[in-house]
Amino acid sequence: MTAGIVLIAVGIILFIVEATEPGFFIAIPAGVLITLGFITLAFPELLFTIWTPLIVALVVIPMMFLSMRYYQYISPPSKPTTTMTTSLEGKTGVVTKEIDPDNISGKVKIGDEIGGGWSATADEKIEEGERVRIKKSKGVHVVVERLDKK
Repeated sequence: MTAGIVLIAVGIILFIVEATEPGFFIAIPAGVLITLGFITLAFPELLFTIWTPLIVALVVIPMMFLSMRYYQYISPPSKPTTTMTTSLEGKTGVVTKEIDPDNISGKVKIGDEIGGGWSATADEKIEEGERVRIKKSKGVHVVVERLDKK
């Protein structure tokens, strides 16, 4: 009886983890543990017999398909978003790391980007925090100009 309660408790914990952090795909093992827990409580003599793997398979296969359908529903497939470097021209951004002329070690955050930003260079030194406009892009870095000239 204790084994059944432990299996159910672990299964519930796994379901809670899956609910709070979707994508771990632990709903299937959670469902199997809960099912085995109830089987153990109802029919303790079946736990370590030839029927256990069959019962688990009968539970796992439908749960696998239900989980796959659920994840397809909450996260439908879509094309990845990409940024063409030519589409950056004319956009504005903020310098996140000081820009020096003839050096691409500077960084610019454009729009609502996540992360450190684009490598950048300019014709003049531009301090961190200043607003800039993208003049052109060259490969993986951009050439910028200060928006508010001093």
